[in-house]
Amino acid sequence: MKPLLTLIAASLFSISSVAQDVSEIIRKADEKFRGESSRGQTTMIIERPNWSREISMKTWSLGNDYSLIYITAPAKEKGQVFLKRKNEMWNWVPTIERMIKIPPSMMMQSWMGSDFTNDDLVRESSLEKDYNHKLLGEETIREYECYKIELIPKIDAPVVWGKILMWVSKDEYHWLRGEYYDEDENLVNIEILSEIKTMDNREMPTRMEMIPADKEGHKTVLIFDEIEFDVDLDESFFSQQNMRRIR
Repeated sequence: MKPLLTLIAASLFSISSVAQDVSEIIRKADEKFRGESSRGQTTMIIERPNWSREISMKTWSLGNDYSLIYITAPAKEKGQVFLKRKNEMWNWVPTIERMIKIPPSMMMQSWMGSDFTNDDLVRESSLEKDYNHKLLGEETIREYECYKIELIPKIDAPVVWGKILMWVSKDEYHWLRGEYYDEDENLVNIEILSEIKTMDNREMPTRMEMIPADKEGHKTVLIFDEIEFDVDLDESFFSQQNMRRIR
C-alpha cells in the first residue's frame, strides 16, 4: 500500500507543480515568436473558396509593447504601415497620406481582409498577464506530448476573446494549436501551427493557419520566411515619424 500511496502523492505533486507553472509555459510559448526584440519577413496567404491573394511584409518588435509592420507587396497595399506602441495602434496609408488611429473597439476587426484580427497581428493584449491560466490536461498533437491550457480573461483586461485554449508541447514549448472563443463561448477561430524549423537561434513553428469555425473554405496562412531575434532596436524606432519613412 505504501508504494501506491507514494506514487499517488508524487503524481499529485507533479500535477500541482505544473499547474503553478502554467503562466511560465504560456510565456515561453509566446516568447518563441518574439524574443527581447525581432526583425523578420513574413508572407500571408488569404484563401477563399473562389480566390486567394498574397501579402508580403517586414516586421519589427520590441518586447510585448512595440511592433511595426511594413507592407511590401502587393503594389496596391505597398507602403502601408501598422504600429503598436503600448496600448495604441496606428495605420499609415501613403496613398492618401493619412495616419489613422485604430481604437480598441476595432481590435476584433479583420486585418487586411484576412482571418487574423488586428489584435492577432500586434497583440494588444498579453496572453501571460491579461488571462488566468488553467491546466486542463495533456493531449498528443502530431506526435508531440502537449499541455492543454485554458485562458480566461481577467476582469477589465483589454482582451477581445472570451476564452482561449492552447496546446503547448511539453519539452519544446512549441505552440501547436489554439482555439478562440467569443464571450458566449462559441468557437470562432481555430489556429494550427506547424513546420517547425530553426530560425536564427531557436526552433519554432514557422507556419500558422487561422481557420474560421463557421466559414467553410476560408483560411489564412502566415509563413515566417526570415526572422532574427535580439536585434538592436529601441523605443524610438517605433514612432509615427518612422512609419512615414520606413522601407
